[in-house]
Amino acid sequence: MRVGSIRSLGQVFILIMLLAGSCTRTTSGNVSIVPPPTPLLSRQFIGYGVINVSYTHVTEEPVPNGVSLGYLRKGSVVQVLERRSVNNRGTVEIWVLVNGVCRGWLREDLVQVYSNEAQAKTAAETMDR
Repeated sequence: MRVGSIRSLGQVFILIMLLAGSCTRTTSGNVSIVPPPTPLLSRQFIGYGVINVSYTHVTEEPVPNGVSLGYLRKGSVVQVLERRSVNNRGTVEIWVLVNGVCRGWLREDLVQVYSNEAQAKTAAETMDR
């Protein structure tokens, strides 16, 4: 074997070791995925939502026990304008800004989001109240 081929074999070996070492998992514990705030969209809102609980208060800020601006009943159709993640005592909650009878915040699990108004209205009509 020539010295040049030994050197290139050594370089290949080092390259393989570097690539293999970069594939190791360094994360430990639970990994929490938090969605970013709503990115800029081509339209002014995310979609339409249908309230899926008997009734819920719409709050001024995305916080539990916030100032109530009004309430929405099950089957109400609203525009969903923004989505935000909020840390509530160590638990991440997703809140949405809605516009309907009033404009305010509610937890995302209280509203089913659809891409268009026709889908939301159909869902609202078929919902058990």
